[in-house]
Amino acid sequence: MSETSQKIPVTVLTGYLGAGKTTLLNRILSENHGKKYAVIVNEFGEIGIDNDLIIGADEEVFEMNNGCVCCTVRGDLVRIMEGLMKRKGKFDAIIVETTGLADPAPVAQTFFVDEDVQKHARLDAVVTVADAKWLSDRLKDAPEAKNQIAFADVIVLNKTDLVSKAELAEVEARIRGINPYAKLHRTERCAVALSDVLERGAFDLDRILEIEPEFLDVGDGHDHHHDHDHHHGHGHHHDHSHSHGGLKHYHDEDMQSLSLRTSKPLDPTKFMPWLQNLVATEGQKILRSKGILAFTDDDDRYVFQGVHMMLEGDHQRKWKADEARESRVVFIGRELPEQAIRDGFESCITT
Repeated sequence: MSETSQKIPVTVLTGYLGAGKTTLLNRILSENHGKKYAVIVNEFGEIGIDNDLIIGADEEVFEMNNGCVCCTVRGDLVRIMEGLMKRKGKFDAIIVETTGLADPAPVAQTFFVDEDVQKHARLDAVVTVADAKWLSDRLKDAPEAKNQIAFADVIVLNKTDLVSKAELAEVEARIRGINPYAKLHRTERCAVALSDVLERGAFDLDRILEIEPEFLDVGDGHDHHHDHDHHHGHGHHHDHSHSHGGLKHYHDEDMQSLSLRTSKPLDPTKFMPWLQNLVATEGQKILRSKGILAFTDDDDRYVFQGVHMMLEGDHQRKWKADEARESRVVFIGRELPEQAIRDGFESCITT
């Protein structure tokens, strides 16, 4: 496999209809950010790109006057990706927009499946644009909206100017009930720094896992900062919400997340087969999986991420001298076999 860092980072941009994806895409295609981005959109017409911004256009690729390139997926994402890879001058990043109703999984999976694409590109992050005003309703009536939140590495919670403080707190609590790990940005008119959504290096999980969400520990009475082999998750609460220090915490009945960690080294001959078997058998239920692994007698950090049944992993870099060599794994999904996953993980620790 080629070095992870040499691959072009790909951002999958998802979000329910009307949440503000178009605003964000238009900024990428018109702002003077000095980067060369390729933007792949589902339906060029939907985006309403200002024609003055377009310089050259062949059948489905539009060159923008800020150096970005925009193209439409008519059919096959793999074919478009391969076309982009052949273009002169590599891109800083590629952004793939999914339609508002779509489940982002098939798009994300493209970057795990096709060998050619995998050689040159890597999934950097799934970014979900959500509408602060309507999200609570959507989570009740639209399973796609919930999937998009569960899938996200970064959530842009847009239109925050249209809701009260209390409504905003409520919608954030609901988001956290589904996905405690995503980086969340509150925005109006998608005014978020592009560096906050693009080239996040979400593959480097430190960012997500440094800040273990505090409310994962609500009620379990442990302080996991002192007890590193204590695993915690929050799939087991079925009450709709409970108060803690005046804040409401939602535990989504439908989605759970599970976080595992150990400071003891893992046995790669056990861990990799266990993980592959787990996603092969339970992959439908597991939406996202990711981890940083410290293997026995291995000075390199191993990182992996998965979408349903598909996994990709690579040695990332050397462990630094001052780093705790700790393995951390996260699963997000529906009806996760929590105990089986914990037991399986435990059994991979080198004794």
